[in-house]
Amino acid sequence: MTLRTSALRIGLTGGIGSGKSTVAALLAEHGAAIVDSDAIARRLTLPGGGAIEPIRAAFGMAYIHPDGALDRTRMRELAFNDPGAKQRLEAILHPLIGQETEAQALGSAEPVIVFDVPLLVESGRWRVRVDKVLVIDCLEATQMQRVTARSGWSLEAVRAVMASQASRASRRAAADAVIFNDGVTLDHLGADVSRLWTWWKPGNP
Repeated sequence: MTLRTSALRIGLTGGIGSGKSTVAALLAEHGAAIVDSDAIARRLTLPGGGAIEPIRAAFGMAYIHPDGALDRTRMRELAFNDPGAKQRLEAILHPLIGQETEAQALGSAEPVIVFDVPLLVESGRWRVRVDKVLVIDCLEATQMQRVTARSGWSLEAVRAVMASQASRASRRAAADAVIFNDGVTLDHLGADVSRLWTWWKPGNP
């Protein structure tokens, strides 16, 4: 991946339910361009998306909805229970996501580009592609509460996702900055983001 070098590149990451998307929206309010890898993955797996035919060929029609979209629930269950299947899926999705990520970054004229990458730490590929890593952190109990409330998933499903992600300690160790998003108001979170923006924005000594 060749990214434009004139912009400050921030890798934004955090565990499921950490509030990463909220922070991305706050950064966008300050003028950052947001490149959302999850959103790209979702588009690729919608009817007619670039990943659908390779997934159909690799996994069969059982993992494609009648409307032509990926059956995300069934594929998630397979990936959690079969590491080989997860690797095959990633081998399809990651190059396509990388191509679209590059295209969006190169097409941006903003001085700051934020790459919203849930598995930034786990991938091992992103650290050299960004200038700064921002981790959004919260307690694991808070993650479970938030995700079950918004998605209706069982606690077991949320725990399985969390177990597949890097630990809080690993994410924090990889960070240039950490925002702790637990038990704080949106105003408080916004103030933390504003301080970081002032600290990191291009041209700041």
